[in-house]
Amino acid sequence: MRPLFLLLLVSSIFLQGFTSQKVKINADGDTVKRNLRKELHFPEPTNVSKLFYIQRDPNTNTLIYELNTDKSGNLDTDNPMHVYWIKYAEKGQREELNYIQRKFAYGITTKPIKNDEYDVRFVAYKKLPLNLQRSNDGKYHIFATIAKKQAILNRIFVKIDGGSFWIPNIIYVEMTGTDPSTGKEIAERFKP
Repeated sequence: MRPLFLLLLVSSIFLQGFTSQKVKINADGDTVKRNLRKELHFPEPTNVSKLFYIQRDPNTNTLIYELNTDKSGNLDTDNPMHVYWIKYAEKGQREELNYIQRKFAYGITTKPIKNDEYDVRFVAYKKLPLNLQRSNDGKYHIFATIAKKQAILNRIFVKIDGGSFWIPNIIYVEMTGTDPSTGKEIAERFKP
């Protein structure tokens, strides 16, 4: 009983963290989109050093995933990423994740693969492999497979339609990124 309860708790907390944008990729791989983020007044985080961010439609609060560096700008190899909220639905303040959010929902685990490269997983959804690595531009980025291409992840949005706190009705999860070879935006939707 206890593992089932924890699974439901983790799923609901994790999936209640995301936003929406309708995106289609046509046969030529071009992106055609109707920007719902602007229609629904979802802010795009600025003035933060984010790797990527997560939004959802229950509210505009946004999770920021950023590189964790010391004062000299060197990567903290023991803890290479930092996750926190921007509470747009309140006063736009920055808040740290609480223990449950960090350990069971929005937190991440990182595992070194080789020099300047890490395997990154969400604690609540380990099926989605992400890769933190230094790119050709000399900066660190999160790479993910989006529309069957390796891309720099920019944002994740979760569309929720009803359900309950414990079992939300997830319509889709959308990942949007940049194709590093062309610079074009690509996106993919899936149902977890």
